[in-house]
Amino acid sequence: MTAIPKLREGDRLVLATHNAGKLKEFQELFEPFGLELVSAGELGLPEPEETGTTFAENARLKAHAAAQASGMLALSDDSGLCVDALNGDPGVYTADWAGVPRDFNRAMKRVEDALQAANATEPSRRRAAFNATLCLAHPDGRDVIYHGVCPGTLVWPPRGERGHGYDPMFMPDGYDITFGQMPPEMKHSWSPGQQGLSHRARSFAKFVEGQIER
Repeated sequence: MTAIPKLREGDRLVLATHNAGKLKEFQELFEPFGLELVSAGELGLPEPEETGTTFAENARLKAHAAAQASGMLALSDDSGLCVDALNGDPGVYTADWAGVPRDFNRAMKRVEDALQAANATEPSRRRAAFNATLCLAHPDGRDVIYHGVCPGTLVWPPRGERGHGYDPMFMPDGYDITFGQMPPEMKHSWSPGQQGLSHRARSFAKFVEGQIER
């Protein structure tokens, strides 16, 4: 199967998400490239059930559902927090730990309670990583995957009001502030050929190198 053509300024792309926080981050990341972005939520597309057991499986489910329903190229993100002391949990169930409706203060407390139960109180026992997998899907079934990881340490109590999800308890390696304390331009920092900071910025940098005509 042939590769998906590269995106150019003015092209339209569906972001396969109903998550306002993710949509805002993607809008910030895509701003320099002149693409027309529309979310699955704005198009009224249904959210597919995420039945995959890996980030890549769930990313593919969401991207292909949006591409087939809209007839356009669709980009999805499946991301999550993997905590070493919790055997990789919450992992692909990161959003589920926030319950329905989503309450990430409750989710962060659940992670902290689990760490305390595991006697993971020292920073060396509180290692974690944010993972982000992007899938660009074509309506004809073609797709391409990009993966990014940001390692760090979990802190308690949460710090900062910025970002979304578990950001206020995640301190990336090399920094003394959490994602919840960082301005967007710091969290998303990357430039062509560079790795970027956040898990999403790192996967997005790979996506730009592979899929955007510049």
